[in-house]
Amino acid sequence: MTNQTSMNSVLRRPAAIAVIAVVLLIALAAFWPDPSTEKTETQVDEAAAGESMPGDMHAGHGTMNADAPAEHEGHGAMAMDTHAGHESHGAMQSPATHAGSSHPLEQQPAEVWSCSMHPHIKRDGPGQCPICGMDLIPVRQEPSDTDDQEPRQITLSTAQRARMRIATVPVERRYPTAEIRLVGKVTYDETRLAYITAWVPGRIDDMLVDYTGVRVRKGDHMVKLYSPELLSAQEELLQAIRGMTELSKSNVESLRRSAAGTVDAARDKLRLWGLSSEQIADIERSGKTSEQVTIFSPASGIVIHRNAQEGMYVDTGTRIFTVADLDAVWVQLDAYESDLQWLRYGQTVNFTTEAYPGERFVGVVSFIDPVLNPQTRTVNVRVNVDNKDGRLKPEMFVRAEVFAQLARHGQIFDESLIGKWVSPMHPEIIKDEPGQCDICGMDLVPAESLGYASAGKSHEGAPLVIPATAALLTGTRAVVYVEQPGADRPTYVGREVVLGPRAGDSYVVESGLSEGDLVVVSGNFKIDSALQIQAKPSMMNPEGGGSGGGHDHGSR
Repeated sequence: MTNQTSMNSVLRRPAAIAVIAVVLLIALAAFWPDPSTEKTETQVDEAAAGESMPGDMHAGHGTMNADAPAEHEGHGAMAMDTHAGHESHGAMQSPATHAGSSHPLEQQPAEVWSCSMHPHIKRDGPGQCPICGMDLIPVRQEPSDTDDQEPRQITLSTAQRARMRIATVPVERRYPTAEIRLVGKVTYDETRLAYITAWVPGRIDDMLVDYTGVRVRKGDHMVKLYSPELLSAQEELLQAIRGMTELSKSNVESLRRSAAGTVDAARDKLRLWGLSSEQIADIERSGKTSEQVTIFSPASGIVIHRNAQEGMYVDTGTRIFTVADLDAVWVQLDAYESDLQWLRYGQTVNFTTEAYPGERFVGVVSFIDPVLNPQTRTVNVRVNVDNKDGRLKPEMFVRAEVFAQLARHGQIFDESLIGKWVSPMHPEIIKDEPGQCDICGMDLVPAESLGYASAGKSHEGAPLVIPATAALLTGTRAVVYVEQPGADRPTYVGREVVLGPRAGDSYVVESGLSEGDLVVVSGNFKIDSALQIQAKPSMMNPEGGGSGGGHDHGSR
């Protein structure tokens, strides 16, 4: 029984040893370092590590054969497992471990050494930067960095382009729309102001309108005036009428005509001194003079000023009242110099007021001041607004918007004015053919003479436009990066362009680009930074080499 137990123990020992060997091999494979993650090991160290492990295992295998000859059968099984484990470990190793110089992360001998702070410093070997003293670092030379490239050109891989999130759009021809915001206030329409003055010297006996703000109509009585001159003129008229009556029975035709002429002259004198035809007729009918003469309003509107008092003596031309017709008002806006290129006579203006929030009023530009205000550095823009409902009050503050579409050569595109004729004094008068203004009688002028484009909405009449994010601005220059068509890898070239005005989210391009060019609108700063690192011409450093915006630590 004892012999049988010993025999079973001997038979089970090789199997246990084999199991332990397999467990050890598995643990060794799990903790063995992956060559792809060991970025700092050299190829020689990796090769030595790869060769030492099988040798040690074989050495151990030979020792185990010498120490346990009685267990040859079990050892043979263990040896087979050991060789199997070794083969498995060799299969788990990365092929790059035995690839020699083909290791993707292997540090190649640097052809160029540069300073990370001053990329224009380049040396053939390691050393220190002559400016800041920092250790030079090796610069990896991209396969695409060839001598036939343009100075501002850079080539990226597809993965680099994706990581930099580069996006491009084509340069196109279209009419960009600019939104101009202006502020101003409501004022009186100067063409609708009327002044009530004394036409003859006299004394104001009765102020029939004795406070401002009164609404009057044309022909309403305003003031009663005593004037000795008017009294004499009335007496002259009555005497002329009596003389004409006496001479009407005369047989001398010349005397009758002379008397009639005297009467007409007396009537004209009173009319020119402000008396109406009805007043003159009343004097002739009554045959009596009137000590007081009533002055009537020459226009309808609101009395905005009263310049005289009752009992006051006035001379010829003295202003007594000022009447303003508020059925139409002006809106005076202040435009900055940069806004003038978008403003034209006859444009439609939308504005809002504090009194009516959310409600928009509409007017038409009727005048742009040719002189800049030296105090405010602005130009006055006048807008004609209809106000028959009377809601707009003078001195109200307004916020206005003007939407303008820019065409080529600085003209403004307005489809409603193409081929039209406009009054130079009243922009609301627009006709399809030449003629005269219905208000002032002036000859109409073509809309093109006022700064509007004559062409229709065609492709040729529109300017070149790029998104505002495509331009890198330095204050004096503008740089745009353009994708090279037909390149094997994503390639971008920087171009200096001349930009026109900005319209919303777009810039007008005067020169430097062509229609259809693919400009970078996202990631262009990253492209420019990559060119700076390579000491190539960039946005802030058009000549390349030294960084234009960098700092100097001083030479050592």
